[in-house]
Amino acid sequence: MTDRSDPSHTSDICLLLRGHGEQRWLVSEILPVVRQLEQPGSIPEDQRGPALSYLEVLWLDACLRAAETDAAHAQLDGAGVNGNRVLCERALRYHAAVRRLRAAVTGRVTRLLAPSGDTSAREHASS
Repeated sequence: MTDRSDPSHTSDICLLLRGHGEQRWLVSEILPVVRQLEQPGSIPEDQRGPALSYLEVLWLDACLRAAETDAAHAQLDGAGVNGNRVLCERALRYHAAVRRLRAAVTGRVTRLLAPSGDTSAREHASS
């Protein structure tokens, strides 16, 4: 029987939940806005500024979610694999997949939010 108070077991589940939450936010909230902004003519020019501002607010939330996911990953690393090895491996693989998705979305958001030649905005979007 598995000890439900085992910190590594809790860390596995926490990482899976954080990763899932981040992945859903990126796919359901960020990517639809990014796709619309990337499609020429899909947003009237007078609404492009507010749409970019909206994306920036969504992206700030995404960055907070990423930090929470990475903190859950660090907690799992600190706890070690004392619990369910299969669950731990799945949590780590899922985290890696979410990080790849995050990196891909970061590139797209950075291109949209940063005016050409503005490196400070790019650094802000990638954090």
